Amino acid sequence: MAEKEKPQKAAKAGGPPAGKPGKEAKGAKAPKAAAAPREWKPRPKDYKPRLKTHYEKVVRGALKEKFAYANPMQIPKIEKIVINMGVGEATADRKKVDNAAADLALIAGQRPLLTKSTKSIATFKVREGMTLGCKVTLRGDRMYEFLDRFVTIALPRVKDFRGLNPKSFDGRGNFACGLKEHIVFPEIDYDKVDQVWGLDVIVCTSAQSDDEARELLRGFNFPFRS
Repeated sequence: MAEKEKPQKAAKAGGPPAGKPGKEAKGAKAPKAAAAPREWKPRPKDYKPRLKTHYEKVVRGALKEKFAYANPMQIPKIEKIVINMGVGEATADRKKVDNAAADLALIAGQRPLLTKSTKSIATFKVREGMTLGCKVTLRGDRMYEFLDRFVTIALPRVKDFRGLNPKSFDGRGNFACGLKEHIVFPEIDYDKVDQVWGLDVIVCTSAQSDDEARELLRGFNFPFRS
């Protein structure tokens, strides 16, 4: 009996048994482990934007039926989207152009190109070669992803929005519209914005007439005024 009691006494003298919390840890919360950083995962090879699939399965067939194209290659499509942001205050502060370019990169998901003046205008204090804005050209999957966010999220958030002007075409199937505030896009954090910028969105299509281009954009749920 004496030999069996020795291990128990040793355990009491040395502290609590392994695997059981001591009295000092009772009621205390264990520190939380640091969250692991999110890993970048490449898109699957068969990934397609939602609007690209919609164009291939719905819009193409509707256009072919309405305009009776003899050749499937005649069916119009969106070729590119150009987003332009002019910064007039850049004549006094160059940092404003950099801030605008950073916001445009968040909106488009692509690094913008800085635009410069081609001639000097003394009235506006503009010198030749001065940076006055930025622009970005989207094609492929990024174009369809931006178009999805533009139609479904950005336009409904525009204050007092009454629809797009159905006459804002150039006669060759290209559509242009302007937004007064770039904060309508979900990528922009309003609390971190130092100034609100306006931007232009130009949708370039392969349509031969404005009627065909207008019907193409209606297939993407562009909210034209009636």
